Amino acid sequence: MSEPASTSRLGPRSVIGILGSGQLGKMLAQAAGRLGFRTHVYGDDAGPAFDVASAHSVGSFTSLARLDEFAANVDVVTYEFENVPVVAAEHLAKTVPVLPGPKALAVSQDRQVEKTFIRGIGIPVAPFMGLASAADVTAAEAAMAAWSGPAILKTARLGYDGKGQLPVATPADVASAWRDLGSVPCVLEQRLAFACEISVLAVRSLDGAVATFDIPRNEHSGGILRRSIVPSGLPAPLEAEARSLAGRIATALDYVGVLAVEMFYLGPDAATPLVVNEIAPRVHNSGHWTMDACVVCQFEAHIRAVAGWPLGDLSRHSNAEMRNLIGREVDEWPRLATAPGTCLHLYGKREARDGRKMGHVNVLSPRSPD
Repeated sequence: MSEPASTSRLGPRSVIGILGSGQLGKMLAQAAGRLGFRTHVYGDDAGPAFDVASAHSVGSFTSLARLDEFAANVDVVTYEFENVPVVAAEHLAKTVPVLPGPKALAVSQDRQVEKTFIRGIGIPVAPFMGLASAADVTAAEAAMAAWSGPAILKTARLGYDGKGQLPVATPADVASAWRDLGSVPCVLEQRLAFACEISVLAVRSLDGAVATFDIPRNEHSGGILRRSIVPSGLPAPLEAEARSLAGRIATALDYVGVLAVEMFYLGPDAATPLVVNEIAPRVHNSGHWTMDACVVCQFEAHIRAVAGWPLGDLSRHSNAEMRNLIGREVDEWPRLATAPGTCLHLYGKREARDGRKMGHVNVLSPRSPD
């Protein structure tokens, strides 16, 4: 290992510790390697990131002894998924910098905490309320009646790609939906009619500088992101406002690294055109297009930030459409490998399952004039 860990700028051959062994960890490790860093991936199973890391460890995220061994061999720790136990991040932070900090995990792991935090800094979110026990059902029914429209019930913790959530058509359906989700703490929120979803990939450095990538427009199917398209097609003033909102959230969290902020655009006639849906304290699927269409991609930008480097040039040189390869769609790789203008990224997962992200393609075209 290199010199003792600090929050100063790390030099080449320093060791970037990555919590999580999935595809995001793999792409972080690949980006780190291009900058001359070594990587040590810690995961509770042997995922794709193990294939490219300089070193790897298998262990529980609740095993403090294993985490101590990991910390002794890295210069900084980051993570590829937001469900790293906060206690693990806090424990590691006693001996090695953990970036983004544990606060970002604590806020993003609970939907009610997250929405309360965002609303508390003056940024719009959909009307919501927490539902933690049977005693809350009546209040939730009354809240939904006041919204005068459908809602969606989401588990407060865990849940991704459409999992852990159910539509609620009428107030009378709240109780049964809550039971169907296991009677666990949930958040009921008004279902908004929106024109499109966008996401802002903001990067904040150790010294507090914030930069953003160009904004993609996202399309989902079955709760899973299918496509991200850049440029978004939204007016420039609206994009500038979206960038500002994301920067405010990153600053309020004292964040370091890439932060994904998903937003709904409600349309030009809405009193509040942009509403934040959720945040992800990590590199994000909707930023995969940056791997081939930007000078510095989201993975390199994240590594630069946590290593104390300048963020670099995040500008886009091409238009791009990112398409996820879900399940058996990955079997199309021979055709995709020869498709014009198409950059193929396969994650190397052992088994293709329904709903599982197996890779993605970035389809590039010349950048249109601004």
